[in-house]
Amino acid sequence: MSLHTVKHDYKTTKSQRENQHGHKAFLIWFTGLSGSGKSTLANLVEIALHNEGLSTFILDGDNIRQGINKDLSFEPEDRTENIRRIAEISNLMLDAGIMTLAAFVSPYIKDREQVKQIVGSDNFIEIYVNTSLAECERRDVKGLYKKARSGEIKNMTGISAPYEAPISPSLEVVTDGQPIEVNVKTILKFINTKLKLSNT
Repeated sequence: MSLHTVKHDYKTTKSQRENQHGHKAFLIWFTGLSGSGKSTLANLVEIALHNEGLSTFILDGDNIRQGINKDLSFEPEDRTENIRRIAEISNLMLDAGIMTLAAFVSPYIKDREQVKQIVGSDNFIEIYVNTSLAECERRDVKGLYKKARSGEIKNMTGISAPYEAPISPSLEVVTDGQPIEVNVKTILKFINTKLKLSNT
């Protein structure tokens, strides 16, 4: 905690905000290799949730690194700080009663565990977007793998930097050879089950 600061507890609670929105707020964390489909899935899931009347917001890796975290590199310690800051932002979003979707490579298990600790395990849904490296390289939507293979990009997850797959994710979706609509339906079914359970 920063020196010379005191946490102020406001009178309006998270539960009151959730009641106003009409649903519980979860952090839905999409993790997987670059090109696995995290952002695409998060976008389609948010559209569906929004159409159901839920209050939603997406935090995306590239967008965050162009603003709040533009001062961070892709060295391991900066990757950890990147995820820590996102976790704190997510926690604020949850306090506001907003269903938050986060799409980040987040390659280290310890960093994702820290996210869970910050927002609370009951508020954390970890979705492992399991896509093979070969498929991610085939897609290479941002041209990153080509640059990594040529040595232009250092610390590329899956090439010159590790990716630690979740051991026990809340949900795992495999995208190789799978229509994206199938994965979206699987994710929405899981989220809706969580929402119903939270209201019982």
